[in-house]
Amino acid sequence: MGSTPIKLGKGHFSDTRELARRIRLHALRMTSYGGSSHIGSIFSIVDIVAVLYGLVARVDPAVPQHPQRDRIVLSKGHAGAGIYAALAELGFFPLDWLSTHYQDGSKLSGHVSHKGVPGVEFSTGSLGHGLPVATGMAYAAKLRGENHRMFTIMSDGECDEGSNWEAILFAGHHGLSNLIAVIDYNKLQSLASVEETLRLEPLADKWRSFGWAVQEADGHDHATLEATLNAVPFESAKPSCVIAHTTKGKGVSFMENSVLWHYRTARGEEFETAQAELAADQNRGGYCHA
Repeated sequence: MGSTPIKLGKGHFSDTRELARRIRLHALRMTSYGGSSHIGSIFSIVDIVAVLYGLVARVDPAVPQHPQRDRIVLSKGHAGAGIYAALAELGFFPLDWLSTHYQDGSKLSGHVSHKGVPGVEFSTGSLGHGLPVATGMAYAAKLRGENHRMFTIMSDGECDEGSNWEAILFAGHHGLSNLIAVIDYNKLQSLASVEETLRLEPLADKWRSFGWAVQEADGHDHATLEATLNAVPFESAKPSCVIAHTTKGKGVSFMENSVLWHYRTARGEEFETAQAELAADQNRGGYCHA
């Protein structure tokens, strides 16, 4: 396996706006049919996921465990439907698996699981675990002289977790330039805004003070995301943090910037309206920034 050339992510799915649209449609249907939640949190990260898997990460659906692959850990595991949909679209497993999501006997649990699911590196759910595990994996890779990169997608709300700040301190101390944290900064937590729940600002300065190189980006602008993620590491001998400014519920008008859609499941008229909005985006060339 070690001699198998790994394909670059670029070219797997070059039209990432169309990939993002498909991920959103899949996720809407998966959460509605299975009766699960978190669609607002899923929509928030879809553009990041589409660009990361479609244009940036070195992954190969034909060899999911390739030793030279980049590793991606979804720390906000409740948005797992978005990762499953991306992996299915890229060919890691059949698309028809998605119809089993969150149902008895399915491999695709509500919070992301790696068990029997090609392409998922680590199961997460309880917040504050993904970054510490990714940090350990990045440190191990550095000790072994391996060249792959370690990406983790975090929520802004989970920056409240103390375990993350231990990992942030450790990664800065050890200069883990192979570690990239992407924060989905949609400014809404499960029940209220980040500002009301536990203020994070000045967020970028906090990460910098722990020895990280930080860039901020529009988390729905595919060109900006591609340029930013392809620029890592931002500084030599430092881990990289991308603060991606996003909109919770992005892509469906009545879900955007609404705490309601952290837990609510779209059904009936709401489901049909959301599906129609996402389908219409294909005709408009996508709702994402050019």
